[in-house]
Amino acid sequence: MIELPEIPSGCNVVGIGIDQIEVDRIQESIDQHGLHFLSKIFTEEEQNYCRGMANPVPHYAARFAAKEAVSKAFGTGLGKEFGWLDSAVTHGLKGQPIMNFSGKGTKLLQERGAKKALVSLTHLNSIASSVVLLVSA
Repeated sequence: MIELPEIPSGCNVVGIGIDQIEVDRIQESIDQHGLHFLSKIFTEEEQNYCRGMANPVPHYAARFAAKEAVSKAFGTGLGKEFGWLDSAVTHGLKGQPIMNFSGKGTKLLQERGAKKALVSLTHLNSIASSVVLLVSA
């Protein structure tokens, strides 16, 4: 289990996570494992969104980083307690990224005392990053 940093009392932030990945690593996984890799890591909605982009790979990489970042915010890492498909990035009406959770992910969110996860994504052609904040209000 990952040790969470101490967060000041009175703060509505209950967890934070960050991750960065090389886009080429995601491309290599797609090239080697194809749909098996995509289905293991990304929800159907995430796959549909990424496939709709001119270059889907940086978008996949940003979502991969978001899943890693939220697992760090939970303090679990990715594994039995919190898996790849227990979170998904969708988009709001203005295009803003929104972190959604499966039943298992929602339960973990509640156990941590959070109401939602705020997510930010960014990517270049070679690197993708994400930051996730778990907030109680």
